[in-house]
Amino acid sequence: MEFVQVLPMNGGMGNTSYANNSLLQQKVISMTKPIIEEAISNVYCSMSTRSLAIADLGCSSGPNTFFLVSELIEAVDNLCRKLGHQSPEYQVFLNDLPGNDFNTIFESLPSLLKKLSHDQLGPAGSAPCFLSGVPGSFYGRLFPSNSLHFVHSSYSLHWLSQVPKGLESNKGNIYIASTSPPSVLRAYYEQFQRDFLIFLKCRAVELVTGGRMVLTFLGRRSEDPSSKECCYIFELLAIALNDMVSEGLIEEEKMDSFKIPNYTPSPSEVESEAVKEGSFSVVRLEVSEVDWNAYHDDSGFSSSNAFSDGGYNVTKCMRAVAEPLLVAHFGDAIIDEVFRRYRKILSDRLSKEKTRFTNVTISLTKTG
Repeated sequence: MEFVQVLPMNGGMGNTSYANNSLLQQKVISMTKPIIEEAISNVYCSMSTRSLAIADLGCSSGPNTFFLVSELIEAVDNLCRKLGHQSPEYQVFLNDLPGNDFNTIFESLPSLLKKLSHDQLGPAGSAPCFLSGVPGSFYGRLFPSNSLHFVHSSYSLHWLSQVPKGLESNKGNIYIASTSPPSVLRAYYEQFQRDFLIFLKCRAVELVTGGRMVLTFLGRRSEDPSSKECCYIFELLAIALNDMVSEGLIEEEKMDSFKIPNYTPSPSEVESEAVKEGSFSVVRLEVSEVDWNAYHDDSGFSSSNAFSDGGYNVTKCMRAVAEPLLVAHFGDAIIDEVFRRYRKILSDRLSKEKTRFTNVTISLTKTG
């Protein structure tokens, strides 16, 4: 089965769906709100256009998709009110892989348009917001030349277009780990370089001059790609899988051939590729952190799905993301047991140490 077919997150609105287990990703979008607002406001002020074309790449499904759309439109509308301008029309393109659950997105569309019409654009008439789904890989062209004003992507670009080649020596690991040889680290990094450069070249064609991009990666502060801050979450999943191998529940050959197509870059690695491509100037480059357990702070976020066991919360978040990959490789018979063990391991580790994800956010302007 091709990677492009299996990577989309768990669809629907069920207990293990991405829609019901993506609070962490919403928190990350909220944390980058000042950067997003600055970029979209700059686009509006610097261009005399009556229509803004916005693309969210790797939109997935669920509440986060329209949460971002509302934030973007609200930022421009607030600016228009201050300037005494009429709000522009909005073309919003929601992109993800063809297997993404676009149905769940568009089933919620009427409520979004009603909210925009009443809250942001007045109680009468239709909201000048036109949404389209754009299935396809963002590691390729998606839009006509010079057709976009603003591009956003959050927690998507650390996913690679494919599992890197040359990982045979990474036995017992499903991703980069502290025991991975240098050749494995190099293979992952070079795949990231190829993919991100293609992404930048495609967006450079699609964005108008002066257009903006805000991209947030799951990343790391350290220059060491095998550092604990970025690899630990998958090392713990590998422990659960290896335990099942030792008990004969998973074939060793099957385990050794399973690898996560992911790379968590450092700020310098992200900036280096952007500069190398040559079409963009770097406006901002920032690093932030968020707890593995999205419910474990005083940020004001809450959910009826929250549970006092941090391992439970983190496991549900990870299952919504990783289950399609695991099912495609191992089949669905072992999945419940994998995540039962993973939860136990996570609960133990979270009770003993503080665990946080690192986010790398870059804001870019197309210069030519």
